[in-house]
Amino acid sequence: MSYHVEALCDRRRFGSAARKQIAMYLANKASDDGAGIWCSKHTIARHTELSLATVKRTIRDFLDEGLLVETGERRPCDHGHTVVYRLVLEAVSELESLLPQKVSKETGVTVNPVHDDTPRGGHGDPSTGFTTTP
Repeated sequence: MSYHVEALCDRRRFGSAARKQIAMYLANKASDDGAGIWCSKHTIARHTELSLATVKRTIRDFLDEGLLVETGERRPCDHGHTVVYRLVLEAVSELESLLPQKVSKETGVTVNPVHDDTPRGGHGDPSTGFTTTP
């Protein structure tokens, strides 16, 4: 499990809730470099509560889009074998960010600020600007 990979996926737009849910599940199983994902599609479907067809289609789409690659390894599972995958972190990083873009605001600097020395309230001598409060 890699917090780094999960955080990266969490901050990107995958296009649908199902795609995001599968990406987050895969990220949870990945090591820090995105590799070592070897959960079966049946397991992904069971844990994400998505249909097996949706999981298969989404995995295929991720492979076609270059977000996921097969490492060539296979691991035994209840349904025969499972493919070992790696999330391509560079490709995930290029997806649209969900974080608001920081806008750098240039604040103006007042060179000659206006000082209003007019006395406020109270009573006093207007020629000196001093006021006295009764």
